[in-house]
Amino acid sequence: METNNELALRDAGLRATAGRVAVLDALGSMPHSDADRVFRVVLSALPTTSIQSVHNILADLTAAGLTRRIEPAGSAALYERRVSDNHHHVVCSQCGAVADVDCVVGHAPCLAPSSTAGFTVQTAEVTFWGICPDCAASAA
Repeated sequence: METNNELALRDAGLRATAGRVAVLDALGSMPHSDADRVFRVVLSALPTTSIQSVHNILADLTAAGLTRRIEPAGSAALYERRVSDNHHHVVCSQCGAVADVDCVVGHAPCLAPSSTAGFTVQTAEVTFWGICPDCAASAA
């Protein structure tokens, strides 16, 4: 019997390899993870995997629309499984913690630029910066 991740891979036109399934499983339990963190989790399940393999899998999954890549300033690229909606992120400027923020408008794009320079705007990526509750409590 196929798992949800195996079905998602096949529906996206990708083979359901052990590495791809392991990466999707890892991101399902730890959103906003970088490739190194995903690699450490996948390595425990697949000891012969490599960091390059995880990078390649993440690129394939992102291209297929199964993962989303975000790049907060000063951080490595982060990946998440939440791809079916238009949402944004809030990042702690002290510890780098990341959380999802639902789009205020509810549909893409959430913002209207003053000029599109002839482009057809499809989405807007918004990153809010602040101090997370843990860092705020530590500072108090």
